[in-house]
Amino acid sequence: MPEVIFNGPAGRIEGRYHHNKETNSPIAIILHPHPQFGGTMNNPIVHSLHYMFIERGFSVLRFNFRGVGRSQGLFDNGAGELSDAAAALDWMQSFNREAQICWIAGISFGAWISMQLLMRRPEISGFMSIAPLAKHYDFSFLAPCPASGLFVNGDLDTVTPAESVNALVAKLKTQKGITIDHQQMPEANHFFTDRIEELTEICGTYLDKRLKADS
Repeated sequence: MPEVIFNGPAGRIEGRYHHNKETNSPIAIILHPHPQFGGTMNNPIVHSLHYMFIERGFSVLRFNFRGVGRSQGLFDNGAGELSDAAAALDWMQSFNREAQICWIAGISFGAWISMQLLMRRPEISGFMSIAPLAKHYDFSFLAPCPASGLFVNGDLDTVTPAESVNALVAKLKTQKGITIDHQQMPEANHFFTDRIEELTEICGTYLDKRLKADS
């Protein structure tokens, strides 16, 4: 997987990028879990989703937020990380100017950042929000949510109880013009320990459905 370095608002950002050479190929970026709790672009879920998108013909970027790995800067409680994600999408688009489809996936803390980027970038056509920290962060900015997408959480998640995610999803489902899918995996924790393959299959099946509908 080619390593890339690109400029971000706090300095250098380290990433891994797969480029699909087909004209108009779709693009996706994947945002990792909380930097202060060991989250990096090499998180197993991030890594698995990266290849899931590649298998479906996407150009895909995963990267380290500021202060993680070789990315410069310091943790910024979300504001700076959102700027990093915007810079990552800008960088991707500079190599994929003809892309008509753009997806974003985020895990845990990355899910919160990804949904904020979704609100700011109308070109994002779909999202996957994995184990969103619905109890810890305010998602009320999703009013209205601009695109349809998928939420996945585990019913044994002790970081974010299932009821917090259920309440967020229920609120979003009342909005017109979008469709929110929700999968709550039984016997799965916040990290989807021993369940990442199943999680990836859920995400892949959802993505296939959306791509077929858009074709």
